[in-house]
Amino acid sequence: MTELTELTAVRLVEGYRKGEFSPVDAVRAALRRAEEIQPAVNAFVRLDEEAALAQARESAERWRRGEPAGLVDGVPVSVKDILLMRGGPTLRGSRTVPATGPWDEDAPSVARLREHGAVFLGRTTTPEFGWKGVTDSPLSGITRNPYDPSRTAGGSSGGSAAAVALGAGPLSLGTDGGGSVRIPAAFCGIFALKPTYGRVPLYPASAFGTLAHVGPMTRDAADAALMMDVITGPDTRDWSGLGPADGSYVDALGGDSGGGVRGLRVAYSPSLGGQVAVRPSVAAAVRRAVEGLASLGAYVEEADPDFTDPVEAFQVLWFSGAARVTQRLGPDQRELLDPGLREICDLGGRYSALDYLAAVDVRMELGRRMGRFHDTYDVLVTPTMPITAFEAGAEVPRGSGHRRWTGWTPFTYPFNMTQQPAATVPVGVDAEGLPVGLQIVGARHADGVVLRTAHALYAAGVGGIAPPARL
Repeated sequence: MTELTELTAVRLVEGYRKGEFSPVDAVRAALRRAEEIQPAVNAFVRLDEEAALAQARESAERWRRGEPAGLVDGVPVSVKDILLMRGGPTLRGSRTVPATGPWDEDAPSVARLREHGAVFLGRTTTPEFGWKGVTDSPLSGITRNPYDPSRTAGGSSGGSAAAVALGAGPLSLGTDGGGSVRIPAAFCGIFALKPTYGRVPLYPASAFGTLAHVGPMTRDAADAALMMDVITGPDTRDWSGLGPADGSYVDALGGDSGGGVRGLRVAYSPSLGGQVAVRPSVAAAVRRAVEGLASLGAYVEEADPDFTDPVEAFQVLWFSGAARVTQRLGPDQRELLDPGLREICDLGGRYSALDYLAAVDVRMELGRRMGRFHDTYDVLVTPTMPITAFEAGAEVPRGSGHRRWTGWTPFTYPFNMTQQPAATVPVGVDAEGLPVGLQIVGARHADGVVLRTAHALYAAGVGGIAPPARL
């Protein structure tokens, strides 16, 4: 019999409806799994067994009456420790955030999940203020990869990725300001979506401005679509949030035949026009998956978007945001920060308003170019990462020559600048058994197209890899 920790959210809800098992069974199994994996990968900042089981019992009673609260009633969920969740502190990976309350408010996405009956297992790890593409912090230590604990889980939503990959709940909420759901999902062999900016409301507003998105981290695209149908509910606290979504994301998947991409116009860019050195094992796995898309009836053409690496402009925006996050800290508190974060904050604090506006100009031009690109192509497909997971505890791979995490994430942060939806799908492993991800980027507001493309890969057996061995 398949273990409850191996089931998707879609399958759990189906099982609750049929009376095959209860939310209490599923939540107990997820909590037990979370406790088992914690010593090896350090995915959680905090687990709340008592509250989770109380929520599960309430859910079980609703299902017994045939009156579920919503689409994910009784499904175990974790939340990155960046997003507010009432009842406990949101420390954001930092020793500078006081744990004193009252902590009586949910972030919009958390509130929508609560309204739909989700059961919250606990909070997942993040680097300090989500500043980098790996997950370690002075507060909570190093988060490790489910496929090889000597490697990084990626970041900044690394705890969420590790938890989902290892069966500690099928759903997790992450944030993505430069790749932070896609990087760890690619390294940990799961699915993640960075939705169009504003599609999932965010409050409080991020100091990183409109680079920061909230998105689902899940076992597959179907679970992400289910989660999107919940977390995209409008919230008046987000001044930049979009209106209600146009229909259901689950309905937009196109069924389980894999035919949802027939006629889709796909641009395949293996290296962004030669700008990115991609590891051969990664390139080969992504190319095989792209061939799978073509076999499903998509029109695939090798084509590169018309832009050069915007890393300098991105870093002005990102480092300025980091400086803003820590602006209130005195000298003693600044000494508590991650040294790398302290360094970029010092850089960010020296930029002028004109420097910032020049970076915004680059961003707007990049958005214009991608808008024109999507006049021709429905989706852009690239590797998610040019490499697989490297050693844990390092910001950059040893010997890479990179100074900052942006040096090895060139496929992700450009699409935070353009606010486009972008997902990562696991499509294979390298010779060391480490996951490889394929990125699907859609035009702004085409989240349904991105999800449908990803779902077709799963339905055809092209997307998805074997789960990691039990730790």
